[in-house]
Amino acid sequence: MARKTKQQAQETRQHILDVAMRLFSQQGVSSTSLADIAQAAGVTRGAIYWHFKNKSDLFSEIWELSESSISDLETEYRAKFPDDPLSVLQEILVYILEATVVEERRRLMMEIIFHKCEFVGEMAVVQEAQRNLCLESYDRIEQTLKECIQARLLPATLLTRRAAVLMRAYISGIMENWLFAPETFDLHKEARNYVAILLEMCRLCPTLHEAPASLSA
Repeated sequence: MARKTKQQAQETRQHILDVAMRLFSQQGVSSTSLADIAQAAGVTRGAIYWHFKNKSDLFSEIWELSESSISDLETEYRAKFPDDPLSVLQEILVYILEATVVEERRRLMMEIIFHKCEFVGEMAVVQEAQRNLCLESYDRIEQTLKECIQARLLPATLLTRRAAVLMRAYISGIMENWLFAPETFDLHKEARNYVAILLEMCRLCPTLHEAPASLSA
């Protein structure tokens, strides 16, 4: 009986998260109250507070679930490509773009982040968390690029921090533009090509590489 109760609680928690995500996407985070979420989810406000301290806590949980799915995927691809970190990076980036189109939860999350969230009031604490996640993201990308260099899959001259910043901005920009006007280009069809272009930039763009010692002296 206890197992069933725990399962029901987890199902209720996930239902609240799903409803909150839809409302945040439709109305914006600032314009959506916990009372709105409770009513739409068919639960009491007490049930909301049983699972989440406040709206920022609920929002953070949604974001963490999105991030954890990427971490799980990275583990899967590292097992599939044990000696090929570049393929791991490529497949993760392709997934991020394609999932924005075909996976409702991820699409809604990106819509909220890019277009429906104001980091003011109680959401200010979430902004600081997002800054930390951004920094961690740069670190993770840079570490993967260094692994690619060690595996001789990318040139040793690659400026990894500069490339990591560019990579995050490039992928985020494509997603944001598509979400704003999805009819303007076929993101799902072109996802792999966009990633290929990005990796070609890492290999070949002179500004992403250290100048030869003879020229920089």
